[in-house]
Amino acid sequence: MLRLILINFSLALCVSTFASNTIVSNEKELVLANNNAKPGDTIILKNGNWENITMKLNCKGSKDQPIVFKAETKGKVIISGHSKLLLGGDYIIVDGLYFTNGFSGVDAVIKFSINNKEVANNCRVTNTVINDFNNPKRLDENYWVAMYGKNNRIDHCTFLNKKNLGVLLAVILEDDRSRANFHSIDHNYFGFRIPLASNAGEMIRVGVSEHCEFNSNTKIEDNYFEKCDGETEIISIKSCQNIVRNNLFKECQGAVVLRHGNYNIIANNIFLGNDKKGTGGVRVINKGHLVVNNFFYKCKGVDFRSPLSIMNGVPNSPANRYVGVSDAVIANNSFYDCTPISFCEGKTEERSLQPKNVQFINNVFYTKSDTTIYHIYDDMSGIYLANNLVSKEIKKNFINGFTNAAMESENNQNILIPKTIKRAGFAISDSLQQLAMSKLKKPLSLVAGYESKDNFNQVLNNAYSNCGAKWYTYKPASNVDVNVNCNSAQEIASALEKYKNGNITIHLTGDNYSFSNSLLLKENVIFISDALNKIKYFKSTANLNFLFEIEGNYSLQFKSVNIDAAGLQTKTFITSDTSGTSNHSNFALQNCTFNNLKGTLLKTAKSSLLDSIQVSNCSLLNGSGLLFDLYDENDKKGYYNVEKMMLVHNNISNHAGALLAVLRSGKDESTLGPLVQIINNKFISIKDEANSLILLNGVQQSFIENNTFIDCNSNFKAIEYRDEVRAAHILLNNKFIKSGGISKNEFVVTK
Repeated sequence: MLRLILINFSLALCVSTFASNTIVSNEKELVLANNNAKPGDTIILKNGNWENITMKLNCKGSKDQPIVFKAETKGKVIISGHSKLLLGGDYIIVDGLYFTNGFSGVDAVIKFSINNKEVANNCRVTNTVINDFNNPKRLDENYWVAMYGKNNRIDHCTFLNKKNLGVLLAVILEDDRSRANFHSIDHNYFGFRIPLASNAGEMIRVGVSEHCEFNSNTKIEDNYFEKCDGETEIISIKSCQNIVRNNLFKECQGAVVLRHGNYNIIANNIFLGNDKKGTGGVRVINKGHLVVNNFFYKCKGVDFRSPLSIMNGVPNSPANRYVGVSDAVIANNSFYDCTPISFCEGKTEERSLQPKNVQFINNVFYTKSDTTIYHIYDDMSGIYLANNLVSKEIKKNFINGFTNAAMESENNQNILIPKTIKRAGFAISDSLQQLAMSKLKKPLSLVAGYESKDNFNQVLNNAYSNCGAKWYTYKPASNVDVNVNCNSAQEIASALEKYKNGNITIHLTGDNYSFSNSLLLKENVIFISDALNKIKYFKSTANLNFLFEIEGNYSLQFKSVNIDAAGLQTKTFITSDTSGTSNHSNFALQNCTFNNLKGTLLKTAKSSLLDSIQVSNCSLLNGSGLLFDLYDENDKKGYYNVEKMMLVHNNISNHAGALLAVLRSGKDESTLGPLVQIINNKFISIKDEANSLILLNGVQQSFIENNTFIDCNSNFKAIEYRDEVRAAHILLNNKFIKSGGISKNEFVVTK
């Protein structure tokens, strides 16, 4: 025995003797270290800025002796510029990198493959941050993480501010090397993805439609998703046998979508909508899914973003459409103060296949703010309903399978959760319990609703204390506030040049502003008058395409300014960023008067995106041309240029031209916007005999309410709606006096 112990000790000593620590400080040294690395080695990346680097790691460690590449100090190794990390080896661990102030181009920022020839297996990336590492142009698509190979892990990483087109983390199943992969995506923080205004804004996608019949076996567990608003799908599952479990989704406009593929499990997740518009939960498509023991709190999404939606399918559907829902189990979920769930969601002439063999049992609905628990859009005979309990405050006649019950709620971390309820006589079939034991490793509870005591605190505590890179604390950029008096156009130009990347308030102290050039705004700018109602004369010494361009990432506001633009020779007063940047911008007019403006007041350039355009309490008088031109996104891909367009309490009079044209072309259903609000305005003597005064083409939501139209396009259209996909339009309490008609469709609701 002693001899055996000595032999084992000698072997361990030999292994540790051959393992080494190597410090590298540049790409050349990193390449050499990778080429020479042996199992058990540690390569330490020296602190500093590693700029314009492609890190290719294809060495081979072992299960017991991985090869570790780690930052000298976590977070102090900055990967910037045109850079990326490619993994193509075995048993490699990458630890503590910080990707910022750069982009990776068409390739992923982190890719578990090298030139698609070598894939990574049994590799891990941990304690790493990617923040705002976006391609310069919004529509230049790429992933941040692309997982190939098998048995790889992404954990305790932080992902923030992805703005350009493309899924943040994609699991790739393109060949047998990457199928049945058993990847783990766990303990990560995913945050702050603002609306992309197009498809391909998911946080995670597992597979694509062409691979929907293949098993991925990917686990997405114990992650924290916060304000992930890119598009309808937060997580898009497009393969089979995946698990989404124990995750927190906080104030995310979207849902976990079982888009393609079968036999996936969605269990023990918490969806905290917190009354935020568009917050959803789970959307069910295809067959064999289990949606069990999830908690939905104040989720306020509708339609595809409902807290739970069970879709209608397409008969004989191709893989990239909607395969009918079948053989699903939806049980023991709780809904607290949510918008209605949807049965047979998305019914159209094409999506006419109703769900079948769906067991919807033992769910709890607690609400005091909404009297509608569910919407039904088609035949429900294929859905078995039993022991679904509704708080007694809701006095309605429910379909069989829904029953009122006395309920109490318990306070967990300032969140109210309905207490689970056990009802005498309720039973679950043996076959269903056998399925639960096989898939969930425990039987379904006979108690209705979400099992809060076993799961809730665990999920929240993990999200708040154990997700993301622990060394990293997110600090939004802060800009210096500057106030400048400008007496002339030249002084405005000088101030804009001097105070780039800041917050600058320009006080218009002069009377005449004569511009010789267009001005690019690379800061947050507010124009304000030195005296209320004092006229400021804006002129130009040459013909200009535009006067101001709002660069991406910045905002422009006019407050209490009275401008006479009779001497201004511009096609457009303001344009959004013309470069197609991935950075968004904003524009606002408040309490202003614009007189004699010839041309467009605001034009959104193709591929640009504004989070909001707000015009309130303004007078726009004696102008000509299309006032607000948001009509350049004509690629039929569902793109658009503004998330929220608001005209509120304005007076627009004596204008020769249309008011507003907004375009979102194509049939894509992956986005919520744009939203257009036109409320409490007066429109007087506005004429454009060739165009509708207000044209909403493909707008997803609109509210045109309490407006007055007098002598507006009396021989043509005042308002026109055009829609290729389902939309929601409210047209309410408007007055039309000697004005044109309305061209509307089935999505327009009038009251």
